[in-house]
Amino acid sequence: MQEVPPGLGESGTALWASIAGKFGLEVFEQQLLLQACRSADLLDRLAAQAAVGGLTVTNAKGDEVTAPWITEHRQQSANLARMIASLRIPDEEDQRPQRRGALRRSYGIRGSVA
Repeated sequence: MQEVPPGLGESGTALWASIAGKFGLEVFEQQLLLQACRSADLLDRLAAQAAVGGLTVTNAKGDEVTAPWITEHRQQSANLARMIASLRIPDEEDQRPQRRGALRRSYGIRGSVA
């Protein structure tokens, strides 16, 4: 098992152990997983902030608006989902990697447009 990187919180450590503990990851996959773990920890902190700070705040105009930590939580949730999906972890039933929704061509250098 690859050692848990220092500085991760409870959710980040659990995520790291659940993936790095089962799969041999390349360096770039380890870096992506590390960012996903940090995002999971940030989501915990944002949820804690929402628990004490509420869902809305009053802006400078006096309007009640969505609290910034709620907006950030939504963005981090989507980001975490994308990072985990991009790791393409095999599913547990048939051990095949996740499939993409459509065929992808290889990347190449684009020609200049005259």
